[in-house]
Amino acid sequence: MYNPKEPYNNLPLVPPKGELETKKVLKQAIAATRVLAELKGRADEIPNQSILGNAITLQEAKDSSEIENIVTTQDNLYRAFTSKTNTTDAQTKEVLRYRQALWEGYNNLDKRPLSTNTFVSIVRTIKENNAGIRKTTGTRITSNNKTIYTPPEGETIIRDLLKNLEDFIHSENDLDDLVRLAVMHYQFEAIHPFPDGNGRTGLILNMLYMVDKGLLDTPILYLSRYIIQNKNQYYKRLKAVTEKQDWEGWLLYMLKGVEETAIYTLQKINAINSLMQETISLAKEKLPSRVYSKELIELLFEQPYCKVKFLVDKDIAKRQTAAEYLQELEKIGILKSQKIGVENLFLNVKLFEILKS
Repeated sequence: MYNPKEPYNNLPLVPPKGELETKKVLKQAIAATRVLAELKGRADEIPNQSILGNAITLQEAKDSSEIENIVTTQDNLYRAFTSKTNTTDAQTKEVLRYRQALWEGYNNLDKRPLSTNTFVSIVRTIKENNAGIRKTTGTRITSNNKTIYTPPEGETIIRDLLKNLEDFIHSENDLDDLVRLAVMHYQFEAIHPFPDGNGRTGLILNMLYMVDKGLLDTPILYLSRYIIQNKNQYYKRLKAVTEKQDWEGWLLYMLKGVEETAIYTLQKINAINSLMQETISLAKEKLPSRVYSKELIELLFEQPYCKVKFLVDKDIAKRQTAAEYLQELEKIGILKSQKIGVENLFLNVKLFEILKS
């Protein structure tokens, strides 16, 4: 008998017993897969994948961290990512470490398949410590000072559950990949293997899983936004699986989240691409011919803020000339300069508006 005040050491293994792919679930899985395939194809058309990799995953890092009450502003985050100053506040630094953990996981997928070692590596990067699997007792999930869930306790029990989860992730059966994703996410959060950072680690695993299964080429599906907007349902559906084994409700929630998020991300990509073409046209018309280049405009879209060093590193111009180029872009209204410490940063104003809208 499940008791929220007792460690859930008999958490059922995955895959769950019973039918997962009901008619409703399969219908929603098909809809989500269709939009996800469109997103993958559209993303491939962007000439520089860093545009999506930086702009969208920084937003994902911000919102996923906000779910765990690690709060920063978009402007603080983008400026800190660009300037790399030592004055960044602790919460912004932690959000930036989320992005670092995501890209380290992505870049290591070929060498390190999703496993307990992957989970530990992610949470250590996020928390910037040597945290590992929970060994202490007394972890509780509370709401309004009331215990609503007590995760499994004991390192051996937790590791055994994680090994079962690993086997499930990599098992070969006919289960739809997105259905498997939703089951994986529930099970990881139910195991709650770390003292802190479980939510963010779970969200990174979602993106790495989709890349690993070939559903996306880069980790750009922005699920945290959907969870924040539907936070009550998120916790309600998790709770219903734990207490009633209501998998259908949870699967429909997550699959709808993938579909809505893919549509939202497509809209962002289309808006960014349209703005880039508009900016290219304006730059061709207004900039001196010695300043304009396609590489320069693309660089302005890798992240909202730009600086002289970025142009130098891309071999677009030497330092003094690079500063002149950015000033010319400010004169025609594409960029707006800001002094951050000893650095001049240049904000792509319209890109920032798209990202924060």
